[in-house]
Amino acid sequence: MEAKILNPRRFATQEWSPRRAAMAVFAAGLLCLASLPARAQVENPYEVRGVAVDVTAETAAAARQQALNEGQQKAMTILLERMTLKSDYARLPGLSPEEITEYIQDFSIAEEKSSSVRYLARLNYRFRPGEVRDLLRAFNIPFAETPSKPVLVLPVLRRAGALLLWDDPNPWRAAWQQRSSQVSLVPTILPLGDLADVAAIGVDQVVSGDQQRLRAMAKRYDAGSVAVAFASIRHDPARSLWVLDVTLTRYNLTIDPQTTVVTYVSEFGETAESLLSRAAGQVTQLIEDNWKRDNLLQSARQEAIAVRVPITGLRQWIELKKQIGQVAVVRETELVQLSRAEAQVILHYIGDIGQLIIALEQADMALRGQGDFWTLEPLRGGTKAG
Repeated sequence: MEAKILNPRRFATQEWSPRRAAMAVFAAGLLCLASLPARAQVENPYEVRGVAVDVTAETAAAARQQALNEGQQKAMTILLERMTLKSDYARLPGLSPEEITEYIQDFSIAEEKSSSVRYLARLNYRFRPGEVRDLLRAFNIPFAETPSKPVLVLPVLRRAGALLLWDDPNPWRAAWQQRSSQVSLVPTILPLGDLADVAAIGVDQVVSGDQQRLRAMAKRYDAGSVAVAFASIRHDPARSLWVLDVTLTRYNLTIDPQTTVVTYVSEFGETAESLLSRAAGQVTQLIEDNWKRDNLLQSARQEAIAVRVPITGLRQWIELKKQIGQVAVVRETELVQLSRAEAQVILHYIGDIGQLIIALEQADMALRGQGDFWTLEPLRGGTKAG
């Protein structure tokens, strides 16, 4: 889609005072809250935190037991949906609480309240990775477990001939801000929309795909990539429906931009704002599914690769080894030789070499080489593809 900038944002100067300063600090706090990711970054893909339960039963003990059963079922569903494509949700196994117990490593109670007949709590669960992988493979369901770096979403709305990005109101941006909070393999974040953002990139530069400015925005928010969600909404009077066309373009540093076009139509009686809200959730799911599709683990077979890791000393090697150990697809880091200048290791991993490279990039490490000669180094000079 092509578009030109309309209505550049204007600012008015006002007299400064301590009261205005306090108000500015408060407003900045609100902006920070508004920029919190609706899809927070997951550190351990096999951990599910903050599962809310609220159960009333005949006794406190019965309410607690029922709540714990419901909690682990909720956690299992969250985990399996986090790792799989939306198109496979209907095929996910339905397990009883007793069966789910076999897949739980441990759980903890973050907070709880109870009365004589009611139990409320927030529960945290850690699952057994090997057993969960075996379960999904038994049902022939492909899955991903590599967390992505954050994706910075820039919501642009074309409405009645005007382009909206930083303008207020921008109902498309508001719809993204109102998404439910959830931990995901692909955390999506929104910019603050402050003076620095407005100066860094304008709506015309976003729509035209000015990659230099988009990279600067990604760097500011420590994002691995930028997704431009360009939406155009119109009313169809013949059918009395709203129609929303969304062009989603994801800009990475290491590959060409990837574009997907989708159309959403309002249901009977659905408002334009409700359609925008529903579409924001579904586009978020699309971003997540695109990432999962690129990182699906099709086989349980382990591969191995010999890697040279330049280091400045023992302390750096210990830090790098810890980073490597947090990469989900790496099963073992086998040390072959260690000197003050380098470590020679064999990485045991699942998936293909491309998926290993992507997974290491998310941990700020660059694997480069070919054939039998590979080098692993910390990333420098910015983030890589998310």
